[in-house]
Amino acid sequence: MLMDPCELSPSYVRSIAPYQPGKPISELARELGLKEEGIVKLASNENPHGIGPRTRAAIEQAIAEVSRYPDGNGYELKVALSRRYGIDLSSIVLGNGSNDVLELVALAFLGPGRAAVYSQHAFAVYPLATQARGARQIVVPARNFGHDLDAMARAIDEETYVAWIANPNNPTGTFARPEDIEGFLRRVPERVLVVLDEAYNEYLAPDLRPETLKWMKRHPNLIVTRTFSKAYGLAGLRVGYALAHPSVADVMNRVRQPFNVNSVALAAASAALDDMEFVARSYALNLQGMRQLEEGVRALGLEFIPSQGNFLTVRVGKAAELYKRLLRRSVIVRPIAGYGLPEHLRVTIGTSQENDKFLAALAASLRE
Repeated sequence: MLMDPCELSPSYVRSIAPYQPGKPISELARELGLKEEGIVKLASNENPHGIGPRTRAAIEQAIAEVSRYPDGNGYELKVALSRRYGIDLSSIVLGNGSNDVLELVALAFLGPGRAAVYSQHAFAVYPLATQARGARQIVVPARNFGHDLDAMARAIDEETYVAWIANPNNPTGTFARPEDIEGFLRRVPERVLVVLDEAYNEYLAPDLRPETLKWMKRHPNLIVTRTFSKAYGLAGLRVGYALAHPSVADVMNRVRQPFNVNSVALAAASAALDDMEFVARSYALNLQGMRQLEEGVRALGLEFIPSQGNFLTVRVGKAAELYKRLLRRSVIVRPIAGYGLPEHLRVTIGTSQENDKFLAALAASLRE
């Protein structure tokens, strides 16, 4: 009997359950024979308002040079980030989306015999990145759907080298207060790298945004990751970054693939940092859309998890069946049973018209 080549892979890799992204519009159109223009996708926490004018101009200019390799060091984007945040270039790691820099943390600092701690219901990349390195996973039960930071600190053992924290968290939208994060940083051993994933930072109210970058001076084991995929509207170009102590950033850059951020993405992200009017508008429209969905869901008698992101997680009961009913009505949302929430659906805040279509489809699906 021939050997299955799959068996050559380490058992911890073979046992990984692949990440399931939100269903693309084109795939749903093919499956159900629907018209793409009539489909509303509220499954992947994308910015429904596109990109800003400066970003668009930078993309159009960068296209002319796509026959060239990008700047492998991402100098211009690093300079833009350095000026924005007052941080040295040696503290910046660029990635193909923030998922990439999360993977770099795991690649550089995890392996067999080591462990990482994270919360129940936390972002799916944390267990994937941890397991792919053969490290042990320490999953701490959530408290009110969010991170129980006290319990996470107590769960750290001698093999723990990474703590993953999403703030706000995806898919629950829960938010840990800055003083609680700081308290966690003071409690954990210095050898434990605390990865603070702030993918949705721009959607926080200004008075809620923690001054995490100032904490880095007191806590060299802190890594802050952010992305241009959400509020900046660059999900399709995949560009994110990590801010860390120079020695930590140096190790991450050693395992980073050459040219891991393409030239169009580099140009777009550099311009997007100056497109703050667009980001401010996206923030304001997200607040309006959040109120629209909350009121609509509440009117249907459904519970939801209060969210600080650009999405709302709603308890609907038989979520898998309701998800299918919504698909038939040309609305794509995200089932999250894989996050331990089999009765919930996560819904991205769309445009006012998209939100209306979702709420109407949800009402009809509940009656079906």
